[in-house]
Amino acid sequence: MAMEGTSSSFPKDQFMDIHEVFPQEEEEDGTRKMANRGEKRLNRPSKVRDMRRQQRNLSRQVSLETGFSVLNKESEEAKESRMRTLERSGRSLGGFGSASRFGCEAKKGDFSMFRTKSTLSKQKSLLPMRDMDSQKNDFSGGLEPPVSAGRYFAALRGAELDQVKDYEDILLPKDEKWPFLLRFPIGCFGICLGLSSQAILWRTLATSPATSFLHIPLLINLLLWLLALTVLISFSFTYALKCLFYFEAVRREYFHPVRVNFFFAPWIVCMFLALGVPQVLSPKHHLHPAIWCTFMTPLIILELKIYGQWLSGGKRRLSKVANPSTHLSVVGNFVGSILASKVGWQEAAKFFWAVGFAHYLVVFVTLYQRLPTSEALPKELHPVYSMFIAAPAAASIAWETIYGEFDGLSRTCYFIALFLYVSLVVRINFFRGFRFSVAWWSYTFPMTTASLATIKYAEQVPGIPSKVLALTLSFMSSAMVSVLLVSTLLHAFVWHSLFPNDLAIAIMRKNNNSNVRVYGKEQKPFKKVYDIRRWTKSITKHNLSVNKEKEEKV
Repeated sequence: MAMEGTSSSFPKDQFMDIHEVFPQEEEEDGTRKMANRGEKRLNRPSKVRDMRRQQRNLSRQVSLETGFSVLNKESEEAKESRMRTLERSGRSLGGFGSASRFGCEAKKGDFSMFRTKSTLSKQKSLLPMRDMDSQKNDFSGGLEPPVSAGRYFAALRGAELDQVKDYEDILLPKDEKWPFLLRFPIGCFGICLGLSSQAILWRTLATSPATSFLHIPLLINLLLWLLALTVLISFSFTYALKCLFYFEAVRREYFHPVRVNFFFAPWIVCMFLALGVPQVLSPKHHLHPAIWCTFMTPLIILELKIYGQWLSGGKRRLSKVANPSTHLSVVGNFVGSILASKVGWQEAAKFFWAVGFAHYLVVFVTLYQRLPTSEALPKELHPVYSMFIAAPAAASIAWETIYGEFDGLSRTCYFIALFLYVSLVVRINFFRGFRFSVAWWSYTFPMTTASLATIKYAEQVPGIPSKVLALTLSFMSSAMVSVLLVSTLLHAFVWHSLFPNDLAIAIMRKNNNSNVRVYGKEQKPFKKVYDIRRWTKSITKHNLSVNKEKEEKV
């Protein structure tokens, strides 16, 4: 029968019927016999049945010359579906372990999808599973925006959201080392935050009346300031290269709910260095207003973007993306107000202090309520929680700098920071069981800021308890920075593990209604033919049983 149906299109001497009876066909034959015994009371759609038979018969025709199966549609589509599904190793996309798909040898370490100057044809070749229409829409203005902040919360875990969950896929290979620029995160500027704040601390210890009995030389301030400046220049140059060559990775870090706050860090560090400049380099410590304008302009642009999203809501509303590192976006206002007061712009200083304090209250309440962000925060107390200390301590110092005295409001902010500091220190067990990462450096400057606020308090309220407290907090912050500096050098130059593969930026989009995921577009799961057969057989059995009951009643 199959030969007769195809004699016009295929020579008879080259094909043969290798009809094979499968269990499903035996069941269908039995079903048809039962339908015939029921005096043909069941009218099944004949066209659908004939088309199914024709496809099945055509799929059994095999060429004797080549041995190639003709129109084996179901198996081919299932194979394509498996090829489109990304593996956990990240090797099924682009050129990773998929050489047969392109007819050439696989390229090892092809990271072109994150390159800035990738051509349109190169980017299309990395996505062979997508149709041309979707490519035209997605690449009309470059790569489409990365995954949303909510997607990061769903796919990542850890205090910095840098660990991919077990059931998630990534775009890049995990079993080989990525290029250095792809592994260099924006969180590295936390190292600059820790060192530059320490330079201010040791300058204050050397010049403050409350700690004058220590006779600390200004040379320590000079060395720390030079070290912080060197690290800032080197990191800024490295990240500028990342923006130049791997801008798509930078965009993904900007959409990351935690790392977006570290884009404030370089400008905060610049203001720290301006405030902590050694007396050898600036004897009168006179700062030009142009310095404040240069460092605050990028901060204002970022704040208008971030705060506007918090206010208007949407995918990046504060209740969804708030985490302890969000305080970084608030601290910049207080540091900027301190620098504005130093250059003589008092009104600008008061303005940014008010903006920072208003948003600090909102962030503080949101984090205390533990809204949807509670899923992303770990149970153990990670050093990320020390960010709670930074904003109120910086607000206290800023208010004292603007108005010239440590009055009631300044003390109120300081006492809030002190209480949060103590509440974290007493939970020693919560500081166990976590691995070292570069992002830890951003958790040192809150301790330093609290130490600076305590020194200001000791100047206003002189006495042994205040001085002991100031020295204790200063020692703890300096010890923390020293330990982290040694650990960083060991991980960087001895163990070579400071910059592992940054899996957080390589996660892919996910459709909640789909189990098959591809980059930039979701696909619905492939629906196999036997699912339709099973459904039709169930309908047939149901109709037969209903007809049988009617016969018995008659």
